[in-house]
Parts: sequence; structure tokens; C-alpha cells
Amino acid sequence: MHFFQVIQQHVNGKGPEPKALETVIKASVIRAKAVSKKEVDSGNDIYGNPIKRIQYEIKQIKMFKGPDQDIEFIYTAPSSAVCGVSLDIGGKKEYLIAGKAEGNGNMHITLCDFIVPWDTLSATQKKSLNHRYQMGCECKITRCPMIPCYISSPDECLWMDWVTEKNINGHQAKFFACIKRSDGSCAWYRGAAPPKQEFLDIEDP
Repeated sequence: MHFFQVIQQHVNGKGPEPKALETVIKASVIRAKAVSKKEVDSGNDIYGNPIKRIQYEIKQIKMFKGPDQDIEFIYTAPSSAVCGVSLDIGGKKEYLIAGKAEGNGNMHITLCDFIVPWDTLSATQKKSLNHRYQMGCECKITRCPMIPCYISSPDECLWMDWVTEKNINGHQAKFFACIKRSDGSCAWYRGAAPPKQEFLDIEDP
């Protein structure tokens, strides 16, 4: 999945958040590093056996979307076989983490969530997290599996990385953002600076 699509789903989540009992679960995106980890009990299964989870104590550096309270602990399954995520501990490696936060300082992640080392992101991706990706919340990324490929509506951006580079984290993913323009169409925009008004008013990208 395209980097923009993943972050778009978390940063620009629409509609009411689902409720689990009395806890509101929110899609959240943070920049953080893991300080320590330990195995903890997380209730029992239907047979009465204890459910083990890995608890990471983290230092949150920035929250791009989430509850008002900072995330203090991240929980995940104990192994990748059951979709658990492994994070480097010691507080040296920073991550961009997209997961589900409860609003009580806890966050839950699985292998299906988006977790990448912060230093692997391009400068454009880092800057776009603050504002750029939100400008494309009504746009759709359409993957191009082979040439020729086309968009079916003006609110789509054609993602070509796989056919041009055989890489899902290619040039478009690293340096472009799909944003909505003033006429309702969507187009790829490249650059660290905010888009010019001329671009939003239908300037060819």
C-alpha cells in the first residue's frame, strides 16, 4: 500500500470512532521511541488461560493524530506469528507508528499497522505529515499494476511506483503527495513548501 494511503487512513479518519465498552478507540499516528519492554498478562482466553502481551514503554516525540493524552505504553502480541510487532528498545531508534489508541495513554499495534523507522522517511514525507496529507483526504490513490493504466475519475491520483521501479516505496511515495485542487480534481504535488495557490487553482503539476 502506498505510504500516502496508509497515513491518509489514519490522519484523516472520518466519522465517529468505534466504542469498545467505555473506551473510545482512536486511529492514531505518533513519532516515538521505545525505552523498555516486558511481558504482561492481558486477561484470559475462553478456556481460562492467561493472554500474554508485550508492553513497550515509549517516549512520545510528536503526535500527528490521536487522543489529547500522550501515549505512554504500546501493547502488541508476543510474536510475529500472532501479528506482534518488534521494536528496538533503549530509546535510540525513532519510529513513525500508526495504531489504535485508547485515550488513557495506551496504544495497540499489530503487523497490519504502519510502523517504520523515522530515519527511513524522506524529508517530504516528514513535512507532509504535519499538513500536506490532510489536503488529500478526499482523494483516491489508484495503483497501476501494469502499463497502460488510467484513472476513472478526476479525484484519483495514479500511483506508478510499482511499474516504474518495482518498489512500493519509490519516487512518488517518497517525494509526492496527492492533494485536492480547487475544482475538486486531485493531482500529485512535489515540494517541501505548501502548494502555491496557482497549483490549487489548476496549475499542471
